[in-house]
Amino acid sequence: MDKEPITLNGLNKIKEELVFLKEKKRPEIVAAIAEARSHGDLKENAEYHAAKEEQSHNEGRITEINDIIARANVIDVTKLNNEGKVIFGSTVYLEDLDTGEKINYKIVGRDEADLKQKLIFFQSPIGKGLIGKNKSDLVEINTPSGVKNFEIKDVKYI
Repeated sequence: MDKEPITLNGLNKIKEELVFLKEKKRPEIVAAIAEARSHGDLKENAEYHAAKEEQSHNEGRITEINDIIARANVIDVTKLNNEGKVIFGSTVYLEDLDTGEKINYKIVGRDEADLKQKLIFFQSPIGKGLIGKNKSDLVEINTPSGVKNFEIKDVKYI
């Protein structure tokens, strides 16, 4: 079983989701199934089938989260001394040299990655292109949308 790197914040979020799914969602679904059962014939009972399907999805996600937690290798960047080097969990402040746009990404594990929140998977093209580089480096990264040129303006461990 391979360990998956995850930030402390990422681990806390999935643990919160697990508590929600087990303690709030699971009892709601059980109640919905009981309610649907009380309506009689289960073969043509859409509410019953919908509730059973929701139960299946919920239990699947609980299993998935338990697996993530079991494989988690928590990396707390606030405790690492890596001044200026891009590592897993660090936040990288970039300037796109082609557009002048300033952007930042936090480098995270697979289960935390969310581009809308600027959380980028460390194995993605940009993640791979940044890891190991240093503050002030110029970086050329091949992305699915073409070659991007960045300057690393700053690296923070927050």
